[in-house]
Amino acid sequence: MQKLLIATKNKGKLGELKEFLSDLPIDLVSLTDVGIEDDVEETGTTYQENAELKAVYYAKMSNLPAISDDGGIEISALNGEPGVHSKRWLGEEATEEDLINHMKKVAKELPDENRKAYFKTVVSLARPDGKVWSVAGEIGGVIAKEPYLKHLKGYPYRSFFYLPEIKKFYHENELNPEEMKKYNHRYKAIQQLRPLLTQELSLKV
Repeated sequence: MQKLLIATKNKGKLGELKEFLSDLPIDLVSLTDVGIEDDVEETGTTYQENAELKAVYYAKMSNLPAISDDGGIEISALNGEPGVHSKRWLGEEATEEDLINHMKKVAKELPDENRKAYFKTVVSLARPDGKVWSVAGEIGGVIAKEPYLKHLKGYPYRSFFYLPEIKKFYHENELNPEEMKKYNHRYKAIQQLRPLLTQELSLKV
């Protein structure tokens, strides 16, 4: 069976991507599965640059087709910050707890009339020969004044992201499986990627 490397060290992303691709006739493997410990410095200035950089690097290193993503949260009142710097907003050494504490302050200070925010992602598929394709997904919501109490490991911003349309937080404890797909920015991107995967990996579906 054709293997596909899911090139991320974020366990939350790994779990989501495996779930979203689980119905395809393909062997989904992680960096740990193939014995790769290398990190890639994300030097891109856009989600797409970083996603492609990682996908191409790990595809060449593993000699397997690989997918990787890069994304972030964009807060309208902060001119789209933190955006591509979401993981490193407070610096390379900052922990998820640091980001959550910072977001608590940000959430309280945002103006009531402009609490809009967007989760955006770009997912890239690369072959070992360096050929790469990218797709994007996004979801809009608002930053709640008070976060959802349970923190999702790997997703420090989701506890603050509220979906007014369904009156729920963007959190696996809040959303049912159907809602988790409908309102998931990564799922939206994966749905666009599926035809490419099927074609490029010659999958029989």
